[in-house]
Amino acid sequence: MTYLAAMEFASDEYFMREALRQARRAYAADEVPCGAIIVREGEIIARAWNQVEMLKDATAHAEMLAITQAEAAVEDWRLNDCDLYVTKEPCPMCAGAIVHTRLRRVIFGCPDPRGGGAGGLMNILQMPQLNHRCVITSGILADECAALLRDFFRARREEAGLMKLTTEDTETTEERPI
Repeated sequence: MTYLAAMEFASDEYFMREALRQARRAYAADEVPCGAIIVREGEIIARAWNQVEMLKDATAHAEMLAITQAEAAVEDWRLNDCDLYVTKEPCPMCAGAIVHTRLRRVIFGCPDPRGGGAGGLMNILQMPQLNHRCVITSGILADECAALLRDFFRARREEAGLMKLTTEDTETTEERPI
């Protein structure tokens, strides 16, 4: 690894840790623990966490809220010299907003193979048909990001009275009431 690559990786980890702090705020508010920050010229200009339940707004994802803050900070809707750090791969809605605001780079922690818009389910961020494509870096602090989500959903299942049971002889998993 070159010196420059090592420095970039170190700063990616630094900024992802701040996104994780935002995700923990979401967790504490009983929101899906996803956090996002936007960085411009090495400085954080926006911080947000999921607030869908709190705001009663399906679009209040961490990425969307951070984008709105960043647009206000730079007094422009174009964020082409900004980078987004987010703990989970952006969904298709957020990926669309990322493309429209022309974010330069998207760095995410854990992938979302069933619903991700940055390579999981589909890759909106690099579609050649669109007017902008983002550089994607994935897997930064992926284990920490995924663990926070797993813990959150495990606690939600337990609260709902559901427990995962694994049958050893069939190796299937099913949810059943306790």
